[in-house]
Amino acid sequence: MTETIGGHGGDLALAALRGFGVNELFTLSGGHIFPLYDAARRAGLRILDVRHEQSAVFAAEAVAKLQRRPACAALTAGPGVTNGVSAVTTAQFNGSPVLVFGGRAPSWRWGAGSLQELDHVPLLAPVTKHAATVLDTEDIVGDVYGAAMAAITGHKGPAFLDFPLEVLYGHPEAPVVLPRMFAPPVVEADPDDVARAAALLAGAERPAIIAGSDVYTGDAVGALRAAAENLRVPVYTNGMGRGSLPPEHELAFSKSRRAALSDADVVAVVGTALDFRLNFGDFGAATLVHIVDDPAQRATHIEPEVSPAGDLRAVLTALADYAGHRADHDDWIEQLREIEDSAREDDQVALEADGDLIRPSRVYGELRKVLARDAVTIGDGGDFVSYAGRYLEPATPGCWLDPGPYGCLGTGMGYAMGARYTYPDRQICVLMGDGAAGFSLMDVESLVRQNLPVVIVVGNNGIWGLEKHPMHQLYGYDVAADLQPGLRYDDVVRGLGGAGETVAKAGDLSGALNRAFASGVPYLVNVLTDPADAYPRSSNLA
Repeated sequence: MTETIGGHGGDLALAALRGFGVNELFTLSGGHIFPLYDAARRAGLRILDVRHEQSAVFAAEAVAKLQRRPACAALTAGPGVTNGVSAVTTAQFNGSPVLVFGGRAPSWRWGAGSLQELDHVPLLAPVTKHAATVLDTEDIVGDVYGAAMAAITGHKGPAFLDFPLEVLYGHPEAPVVLPRMFAPPVVEADPDDVARAAALLAGAERPAIIAGSDVYTGDAVGALRAAAENLRVPVYTNGMGRGSLPPEHELAFSKSRRAALSDADVVAVVGTALDFRLNFGDFGAATLVHIVDDPAQRATHIEPEVSPAGDLRAVLTALADYAGHRADHDDWIEQLREIEDSAREDDQVALEADGDLIRPSRVYGELRKVLARDAVTIGDGGDFVSYAGRYLEPATPGCWLDPGPYGCLGTGMGYAMGARYTYPDRQICVLMGDGAAGFSLMDVESLVRQNLPVVIVVGNNGIWGLEKHPMHQLYGYDVAADLQPGLRYDDVVRGLGGAGETVAKAGDLSGALNRAFASGVPYLVNVLTDPADAYPRSSNLA
């Protein structure tokens, strides 16, 4: 029996999303898209609004990442859409199935200079999997369904549709048939490629696996664990791959990655790009295996020994089932564990560092004591967040959100909104540099107004640390890298209806963090950190 839908264009657009699990709409109000609000209100979808359009898209991306399904942001025409472009690009780099609906000036008056008249599609096409204008009210259901399917088919990513005013406000002449919901086709990897990858890992003397975000978004965490355990291979993680193996697992490693990649004879990179974060896939003499979820994700700048491309859960399950020859990896695992244990002892000194000025490592030493195993931690910043990647070890998969390889600042408040919406009862902690605070802190008001409590920890060193220290090394001086020292970002949050405090002494961190998590409101802990403390960076950005 077929299902039909009537009403205006907003009703049709949201009805087409129903089968994809979309129950919310992130937005900033605009007259071009009022029918979407009307439809959401009558259908019982939650509307969450923000103070800047990029936060709406970031919030939708957080939901898409955490819940592994499409999520939707609605932006008004012209500047509403262009304000969201950096966030859409972030979703493209992260493989996040975000649907962005844009308003559009009316077609029948196109070219006459209507308010916010702009052809968005050429701007969005390069940073989405699909971008189009819906030309007729009767086309809305089919076009939205097609955009959502594009977002979740193959390697996931964002899709964009804009709706001319008369299309979204219009009514179809007759009820429109809703399409039957189909799961996207499963991409099957070449079995020979999978068998070669398994044999290389199993037969290596010193193998290593690096697992990235697509392992989580592809629901392949259990299969990764089984593959690692069956083949006895140490696992390192990045992005949302963090937590795939809990820190206490015998094959979970983090502190010995440089040594492992220097000495390994086979490195398998699973579900993440061979970009600057992984030295572009150059691991010296090691044989490279690159396992991706879609052939389009295969690297073009380097040629791996083998690159299975297909559903990651199926590929990793096949690795877990491998029954061929296996070398003994116990000595290799023990060697890495000794390096790991030594590094952890060194870390402990940094985590407990005291002194007149607070080191970022001490902030994380105190956070480790109060964060629950299933806390969602969100990174939005440069140096301060780099320390988070070093010292925080998520114990639960899907609990780490960072901007990803595009490196866009300003994700913090949007990601916090999406995370709190997804997990009403978990700790949500935003780790933010004072530079990043300038991009999105006004959206604390959105969190306060919509009763979305989160904890925000700002590492306030009064500089753009990611730029100041390297520029000084290059030129002996720096410019455009200083911020006002000691700014009271907690006062900003209080002024917006939240709460907070400034911490200038390491001994006061514990109490401040406990008060923050107990507060039940957006609470900012403004930590004055040492501006001379520079993260020891080794990434080759180009």
